[in-house]
Amino acid sequence: MAQKRASKQTRKQTQTRKQRGVRHRSGAAPGPDAGTASVSRSRIGNWTLFGGLVLLTVLVVFLDIRTGNDLRVVPLLVVVPALASVYCSLRQTIWVAVWITTVVVGFRAGADGTFWDFLFGIGFAVLACALGVAACAARIRHATEMARLRSAAVTLQRQILRPLPVVTGHVLAHGLYEPIEEDRFVGGDIYEVVESPYGTRVIIGDVQGKGLAAIGAGFAAIAAFREAAIREPTLTGVVEALEDAVVRHNVFSAQTGEAERFVTALVLGFDGSGRVEAVNCGHLPPRLLHDGRASAVTLHRTYVPLGLAGLSRESRATESFAFPPGATLLVVTDGVTEARDTAGAFYPLDERVGAWAGRGPSELLDALHGDLEDFSGGVRRDDIAALALSHAPVGGGGRSETTGEDALRVVAV
Repeated sequence: MAQKRASKQTRKQTQTRKQRGVRHRSGAAPGPDAGTASVSRSRIGNWTLFGGLVLLTVLVVFLDIRTGNDLRVVPLLVVVPALASVYCSLRQTIWVAVWITTVVVGFRAGADGTFWDFLFGIGFAVLACALGVAACAARIRHATEMARLRSAAVTLQRQILRPLPVVTGHVLAHGLYEPIEEDRFVGGDIYEVVESPYGTRVIIGDVQGKGLAAIGAGFAAIAAFREAAIREPTLTGVVEALEDAVVRHNVFSAQTGEAERFVTALVLGFDGSGRVEAVNCGHLPPRLLHDGRASAVTLHRTYVPLGLAGLSRESRATESFAFPPGATLLVVTDGVTEARDTAGAFYPLDERVGAWAGRGPSELLDALHGDLEDFSGGVRRDDIAALALSHAPVGGGGRSETTGEDALRVVAV
């Protein structure tokens, strides 16, 4: 009963955070409108800008008076709009340009010199200020386009990889996802958790290649899994559907001149019996954390990756292993195990994960991510994905509404 009340309280807190507009921990932008508005917003307040501008003007005019005709300092104010274009909004930059133009014109009007000196000074000031305004407009336009592209990448990522955690009738899944590409939202690693009439089906995989080039094959596999996980009564039937989807994608890729790809994948089935069915298609075995100990699950059969079944005569079959209450199952992609330190040594996952065997799924992933960053010095060579799977809390069936602090950690710039 206590677990059930805690689960209800957690969902209530999550809904409250959602209503208050709490930002998703993935770092994804709230939406295209919010991203566009943020890039045009100034980093400097109006009163701060006004005070700084007045102080700078007074200082420059004072220096100009002290230096006399030997060195004119006021004309140097024309560089201020260029600096403002980097940090200020377009409106603020226009204000700065008008202010500087007025100061320079007033200074030139009271200074000695010929008509041509006056005309040249005013023309130079106007041109410099206009260029500053134009530079600000170009910066904001470019930033707006980039914000829209990032928003599109976020939308694409959410279609391919749904936010976590997910609570089904059998399992609670937390996740960590860190693409290597600079856009930092999409990559070649995939995962999905689907509740079906036959239990909860989970997939984690790695598409050959990285970044945007691997999205097509990844989306084909994920879409096929979402359908087959509900339709197929057996886990091998799900894997066969995945195989057909990747093969069809490769046929289409060959027709369009793109490279064919394969997908390493681990497909798991949870039915509440205390055992987990698994079909390993060239992927890393899971790690079981229980009673303060961690160990790699022994899977005796490892089959060819998805898309390459035609090269093997062996039919894929399931095998099972124990998943006792209170245990956590950690499944990762090779971006974790193949991370390297400055000396080129691989990340010792089995050595490190034992120290975290007593932690919850979310804390386990936090520790894993922090340790990976420290080990590799922040230098990554591949996409990183990890799922921490535990038994669902009592009364926690159904897809979670969580989008707050416990959501999928997608590390973003």
